[in-house]
Amino acid sequence: MRYEDTIYRPPSEAKSYILQATIGCSWNHCTYCDMYLAKKFRVRELEETLADVRTAGATYGDEVRKVFVADGDALVMDLEHWQAILDACRAAFPRLRRVSAYATAINLNAKSEAELQRLRELGLSLLYIGPETGDDATFKRIAKGAGFDDHVTAAQRARTAGMALSAIFLLGAGGTERSEEHARGSARLVTEMDPEFLSLLTLTVIPGTPIARLQARGGFELPTVEGMLRELRTIVALAKPTEAIFRTNHASNYLPLSGRLPRDRQRIVAAVDGALAGEIALRPEWARGL
Repeated sequence: MRYEDTIYRPPSEAKSYILQATIGCSWNHCTYCDMYLAKKFRVRELEETLADVRTAGATYGDEVRKVFVADGDALVMDLEHWQAILDACRAAFPRLRRVSAYATAINLNAKSEAELQRLRELGLSLLYIGPETGDDATFKRIAKGAGFDDHVTAAQRARTAGMALSAIFLLGAGGTERSEEHARGSARLVTEMDPEFLSLLTLTVIPGTPIARLQARGGFELPTVEGMLRELRTIVALAKPTEAIFRTNHASNYLPLSGRLPRDRQRIVAAVDGALAGEIALRPEWARGL
């Protein structure tokens, strides 16, 4: 198995086989992200990818239950490429039960309904999509490439195809200027997208990114820890998914939480209130990371 540079995957894919079928991110303009800045996007040669699958199958075989297809938005690959990969995964891993990938609203909406349905039939069952916000002004500031309505459409199309969605939002993305709008807009978008999984991360301003340069010029101010906890509280209190597994277990977060929404809404809000009141300890800075 061959990997180029650093590999990123969601926390829930910790025990998955990571298959790097693409290098980098086809969009790669988000102002807060440095994960793929050093990579020029390309789809790996299909035979290289299939050789990796065969090697993993020969080495791990029955142990693999989940496959995560990397890098940043592997859904961009065409159907023929995906079909070969998914066929190979089913052959290599007889106990395989899930294949997942990062996706963007741009690439999801670029696929036809028939293509999405075929991908689901072949085994692609979960997409991780990161709107980061539900506030259109913040969408533009972070250069996401798609807005509120685009993400609603993408979610509807994935759901029609039978795919599950894990939606990712970013506390602090609106800065102090649009903190309230960001939180309320995010809650509205969670409601409209209605994902099966919902994760909140916390923005870290990374040197060398466009948002870091904006911050240095005084054009962006990251909310305080209290401010980001209040955003967390607003999103949990106002979001109305049908039934979503909720997590803030990413290492960037100050307050790791878990539960289901709406079932555990009151308990989660109470925990945030406890943290705001100083009654619940936060993750120390030294323990936070990307």
